Amino acid sequence: MALVSCVLYAGAPARAGEAAPYDTRAAELTVSGTRFVDGYGREVVLRGFNVSGETKLAENGGLPFAGVEDARTSARAVRELGGANSVRFLLSWAAAEPTRGTVDEQYLSRATAQIREFLAVGLRVYPDFHQDLFSRYVFDEDSWYSGDGAPRWVVEAGGYPREFCGICAHWGQNITQNRTVKDAMRDFWTNRNGIQDAFLDTAQRTMAYLATHLEPAEFAGIAGFDPYNEPYAGQYADGQDGSSWEKGLLWPFYERFRARMDAAGWRDKPALVEPNMFWNSNLSFMKQPGGLGGVGPLGPRYVFNTHFYDQARMSGFFDLTKAKDGEYATDFQAVRGRSTALGTPAVVSEFGHPLTGTSSDKAPSVLKGLYQALDSGLDGRAWWRTPAASGPVLSAHQWQWDIYSGRHHEAMNDNPQKIRTEGDAWNDEDLSAVRLDDSGAPVLRQDARLVDRLYPSAVAGRTLAFLYEDRSHDAGRMTTWSRIPDTMPESRRLVGPDRPYGILVWRGDGGEAPTELHLPAGFDPATTTVVSDLGTVTGPGATGAIAVAPEPGGSNARRILLSGAPQGVHFALVSAAPATAEQRAAVQRELVGWLAGTGIGRE
Repeated sequence: MALVSCVLYAGAPARAGEAAPYDTRAAELTVSGTRFVDGYGREVVLRGFNVSGETKLAENGGLPFAGVEDARTSARAVRELGGANSVRFLLSWAAAEPTRGTVDEQYLSRATAQIREFLAVGLRVYPDFHQDLFSRYVFDEDSWYSGDGAPRWVVEAGGYPREFCGICAHWGQNITQNRTVKDAMRDFWTNRNGIQDAFLDTAQRTMAYLATHLEPAEFAGIAGFDPYNEPYAGQYADGQDGSSWEKGLLWPFYERFRARMDAAGWRDKPALVEPNMFWNSNLSFMKQPGGLGGVGPLGPRYVFNTHFYDQARMSGFFDLTKAKDGEYATDFQAVRGRSTALGTPAVVSEFGHPLTGTSSDKAPSVLKGLYQALDSGLDGRAWWRTPAASGPVLSAHQWQWDIYSGRHHEAMNDNPQKIRTEGDAWNDEDLSAVRLDDSGAPVLRQDARLVDRLYPSAVAGRTLAFLYEDRSHDAGRMTTWSRIPDTMPESRRLVGPDRPYGILVWRGDGGEAPTELHLPAGFDPATTTVVSDLGTVTGPGATGAIAVAPEPGGSNARRILLSGAPQGVHFALVSAAPATAEQRAAVQRELVGWLAGTGIGRE
């Protein structure tokens, strides 16, 4: 099957604006130390969404979409409205293996067809066998909560008692309070009744199916596989804690999964492995040892894959304040630290905040803070003083992108008397960044300035520092955390009091492919200004050292291309505001002086 709509690079890097046949060099993703790199050796940052929590539901048979048309609509929308270059694509073990030992190839065929739609618009994809609370079949028709993951036959083989959570105000408390859930989790890690073996068999057959049913050019866009969502021991053995459980049971499982990837034709793709889910909880009484610290360096065949939610603010009880500038710097520096210690890239494959409910008023500030911390390890006040301390830009995928938000028809735990339609239709969650309007078109439920962001999607060299000030709104008021210093008046005048802007500092490698920054839809190319040591321009054209081009895949999304950078340190400031040639020259002089004063890149 031909990929007629994919536009990346052909042979030598494409010039801005040129249509080019699909190029696997740009699509390929490998691990090099703590970085992702593409076939041109460029440093890659993955950004996007989870697609989607609909997989947790039964209404579409454990798939993110009812059919290929909805997948196609969503794929284009996640590119154009969400600024994504990649997605985490959820799969269901229960749907893949409804009967022990029998993999449902019709399910795999439908899943492959839906994945193909995301690849066709130039998005990288990594699948995830998702689970929460082990399985929906743990819960009875009249239960307060539901789960997803393991098939019915797994639960029946366990012979578990009727589930009971006790006093549980949130579904997540089942993880540590519901004995049935805990027993089932423990049984998976100890391979009771051979259920872990069965899961690995199904995972291998799923990966083999994808490898053989996707065209080679399509398969190049598969970024890896997430073996298991939010692993937890369930019940610790005597003397065991999170770290020893990771080393003794979780890591051997990942090694077994890695072997199945190799056998299925995925040898050149990494396993995106998650630690004990409580290792980085921001509630002290929930935090546990973990983070894969006891397993040693992971090497290029694994990626450190973690989640982060502000559980304190999500609770509506433990923290009633809104997030502030630099709120999550320490939390995400811990992720960067694990990446360095493990010698592999990090991905934050889930983060987000409820959009309705008691804590929803905090969503704009929490999401702004989370994206700020993903971009840089510094708060907005410190960045301009010490940009060299900002750390790498983290790859991440927001939870979630569900076009059926608020339009579900899910029988909770298969109970026809408990039809769920609102929000995510799963345990009263409501985190989807998107919904369908009355005409059936996807529309954002969050401030577009917040989710469709400037970010360095491919850097020809190594990122030294990055900052994006989105100027997003909270309760109708614009929020600015990153202000250019008073010592740079022309730069401050360029971005003004309300225009979003970003700045990238990188060490070029003199390679053949350009550095790329995703350009949000809110930036009009005709008035966008780029000031770089490579040149300056307002309204970049289709050619030149600074240009605008379509994102791969034939959508309306756009990117900035910065070409011809020799080895050495470079900078590029991108503003949504226009400027004269004289203004741009003044800003360029300020940035050159600022960069020299920071000492960045002298190491």
